[in-house]
Amino acid sequence: MLTGKHLIAGQWVGGDTTFENMPVAGETDRFAAGTVAHVDAACEAAEAAFESFGYSSRAVRAAFLREIADQIDARGGDITAMGAKETGLPEARLMGERGRTVGQLRLFADHIEAGDYLDRRFDGALPDRAPLPRPELRMVQRPIGPVAVFGASNFPLAFSTAGGDTAAALAAGCPVVVKGHSAHPGTADIVAQAIDAAVKKCGLHPGVFSQIQGGNRAVGTAVVQHPLIKAVGFTGSLAGGRALFDLCASRPEPIPFFGELGSVNPVFVLDNALANRGAEIAHGWAGSLSMGAGQFCTNPGIVVLKAGPEADKFRAAAEEAFAAVGAQPMLTDGIASAYHKGVAHMAEANGVTAVVSTQCEGRNATPFVFETTAANWLSNHELAEEVFGPLGLIVTVESDAEAGEIARSLQGQLTCTLIMDDADTAAGQALVPLLERKAGRILVNGFPTGVEVSDTMVHGGPYPASTNFGATSVGTLSIRRFLRPVCYQNLPEALLPADLV
Repeated sequence: MLTGKHLIAGQWVGGDTTFENMPVAGETDRFAAGTVAHVDAACEAAEAAFESFGYSSRAVRAAFLREIADQIDARGGDITAMGAKETGLPEARLMGERGRTVGQLRLFADHIEAGDYLDRRFDGALPDRAPLPRPELRMVQRPIGPVAVFGASNFPLAFSTAGGDTAAALAAGCPVVVKGHSAHPGTADIVAQAIDAAVKKCGLHPGVFSQIQGGNRAVGTAVVQHPLIKAVGFTGSLAGGRALFDLCASRPEPIPFFGELGSVNPVFVLDNALANRGAEIAHGWAGSLSMGAGQFCTNPGIVVLKAGPEADKFRAAAEEAFAAVGAQPMLTDGIASAYHKGVAHMAEANGVTAVVSTQCEGRNATPFVFETTAANWLSNHELAEEVFGPLGLIVTVESDAEAGEIARSLQGQLTCTLIMDDADTAAGQALVPLLERKAGRILVNGFPTGVEVSDTMVHGGPYPASTNFGATSVGTLSIRRFLRPVCYQNLPEALLPADLV
């Protein structure tokens, strides 16, 4: 079932050094570890593939995306079994994530066939215009070249080998070199087999997709600094993403780094909603915060609400809701260790009290909830840092003005949420202009742990939520990250791209 090797230009390639995955249970599997030489081979093959794939028709690329989806579905049982073994995620979650992954591929196929994403523009010639004539001008979006994609630890399918970044780049006409995540190399191996089968069935250049597994930091550095790579897609931690961003910026030819780095996704519970349905809101928050052991980049880590009796009822309901949440395995031992340290750090912070305290050890996580005042939160920036896992912080405010201060102080977020009733409209109107400067997505009366793959979705935000506030890593708009506008002046039809003819 597993090759245990890298896929480079249609060939399964081994190496002298190996590593093992870290399954929740069962025997480990061994994989070849990547090297700089593997990176060179993959990038050179991608550049060679771009000479044909970058100029292929939208119909060809759409058929390729649909074939990848079919090949993944054909291996669905194996992917689910391996994913559950490596990550500890339940089968239902993995099946849902596979559905999202293949649905995304098929949506992108439909989207590029329609052609609207090309933003085609035309200015006819004005030979008699005074004082100067105007030439004929045409503009269209064109693919940028080979793209590097880093697999994500928390989404072994939707944000990894054949996930959103890969699907967007291929849809745009850009070959892809994936640096697989060491948390789930077996899952990545099977998905890469599906893509390889699709490449062969569609008769494409084999360099259109390569995947390199494992390897030390030098391998990741080599990927982002390889002169043939023209952009990088990444989903992961702030520290890791910032390091790669800096490497991209320091290249002789700087390239765009599209990093989605997570956030605390604050939820503002407004007064009337709190009074009318505080217990219901608390239970909804508990479900969202603890879903998947809190390992979502849109995990709602902070709740802001007015201090007083209604806040006391909310707190009591939250305690009740979280008491029903059991221990869940985290994706890796390293992630679990970081979560335990984050909990300990929050527990020791000045002005913070525990609301829900549980016991967890090893790779397991249980929920923890703490509380602090707005004044303390505003004076201690560390309280606004993400703890990856089911940790929540309730911030109580004394007034609407203080809630506004919190909104103004926020760093960039993927999401900001308002929980409100109709009578809270005035308070909501005061907050929305503040929050839209802070986040890529604003929600009302929902929780952000659910990112629809659609034309309108924005999954990104001001730094540090992401490194490019004008982009999204989810939805059809994500394809535009790997395109650039080109203007053609007075070119005869024989020389124009097919998309302009």
